[in-house]
Amino acid sequence: MAKKKIVSSKAPSAIGPYSQAIEVDGFVFTAGQIGIDPQTGQLVDGIEAQAERALMNIKAVLEAAGCTMNDVVKTTIFMVDIADFPKVNAIYEKFFDEPYPARSTVAVAALPKGALIEIEVVARRRA
Repeated sequence: MAKKKIVSSKAPSAIGPYSQAIEVDGFVFTAGQIGIDPQTGQLVDGIEAQAERALMNIKAVLEAAGCTMNDVVKTTIFMVDIADFPKVNAIYEKFFDEPYPARSTVAVAALPKGALIEIEVVARRRA
């Protein structure tokens, strides 16, 4: 099994000992993305803005791997306040087409840098 590191300058750099994404056998596993603007290095304000920025960061990492959002087969969303679920859904559906990826959503006590949401995905690169 060969692992290939995926790096995008259009998404925030890893802030610890991990990769933005790893590709194995055509599958791309992204690290969790929070709503950090890669240009400023700052977390954007509000749940909708953070959800959109996190998904834009994921899109940039996937593009570096030769994938699109349509190649995503599974998403996992971590949220500090599950009551924000309807707001996140409204943003989420702008990034994906049917058939939508499988998804898990989990409420958590806290996220890095005080983020309100973190999203990770698994995609399959087309041959």
